[in-house]
Amino acid sequence: MRGGEADEGRQVIVTGDRPTGPLHLGHYVGSLRERVRLQHRHRQFVIIADAQALTDNAANPGKVRANVLEVALDYLAVGLDPKVTTIFIQSLVPELAELTMYYLNLVTVARLQRNPTVKDEIGQRGFGAAIPAGFLCYPVSQAADITAFKADLVPVGGDQLPMIEQSAEIVRSFNRIYHCSVLVEPRALLSTVPRLPGTDGKGKMSKSLGNAIYLGDSEATVRDKVRKMYTDPGHLRVDDPGTVEGNPVFAYLDAFDPDRDGLEAMKDHYRRGGLGDTVIKRRLLDVLLPELETIRARRREFAGEPAHVMGMLREGSAAARAVAARTLAEVRRAMQIDYFST
Repeated sequence: MRGGEADEGRQVIVTGDRPTGPLHLGHYVGSLRERVRLQHRHRQFVIIADAQALTDNAANPGKVRANVLEVALDYLAVGLDPKVTTIFIQSLVPELAELTMYYLNLVTVARLQRNPTVKDEIGQRGFGAAIPAGFLCYPVSQAADITAFKADLVPVGGDQLPMIEQSAEIVRSFNRIYHCSVLVEPRALLSTVPRLPGTDGKGKMSKSLGNAIYLGDSEATVRDKVRKMYTDPGHLRVDDPGTVEGNPVFAYLDAFDPDRDGLEAMKDHYRRGGLGDTVIKRRLLDVLLPELETIRARRREFAGEPAHVMGMLREGSAAARAVAARTLAEVRRAMQIDYFST
């Protein structure tokens, strides 16, 4: 059964996040807002990827465990609806681990080492020669996540395209070797919103770099972070011409300000000079705070019922497991290891 045929002809989407910390505005504009929109048009599975988070947090499982609930709260707060989106915990679907084991036989170590995304992330974490095997192989785990639900589309940023290509390679290899069409080759659904820069202007917004505005931050915290945001270091006086490109405040305004004409006029004014950084930061707060307050209010509501949220994850994981089990049965049959099936 093809992924898109599994639920009234709708295409299947698989996406998710590692529970290594709460989600931030970068996640929101890059992925979460789009997931909320897509859930009403597609069959969507959203993974809280705790098993993958352990590939570089094996010595700190408490961190991963605590953030499963935090990520789930962020999902519900932005509007993901468990009635139409299956939200689940990766480790509660053991079929994914079994699929990973089979797929590992279809991938070489050299191919994994050439994956540009993996190479970049290994460098960021400073593993040196001590790369955990699980981390090196996590593209194979992602392929299991994607193919278990026969995903047609996987929403990603441009930096994640190599991961989707590696999944597609595994699909093609499996179907060729076992003379079948069991697995569905996924396609990337590229984000239309660039990644938000960090508030410090140093690369992308990141939990590990401490330059993020989190969805659960209080109003006072958001105000303080915006006040301290990096702008244009050459814009020392109000009358000085300022640079818009590479200026994080304008990047955030591009992502959140619905008044496009007014924003373009502000950009022109800033470039000419005569517009202070405090003015553009005030405008950012005016558009950002109301949207975040709605999210925070929903988050507070769900946070008051953690047992209910965990129950939702238990139900979602059971539903996801039922789907993954059907795919695993087809995989085992294609590999001729379905010894006692009827």
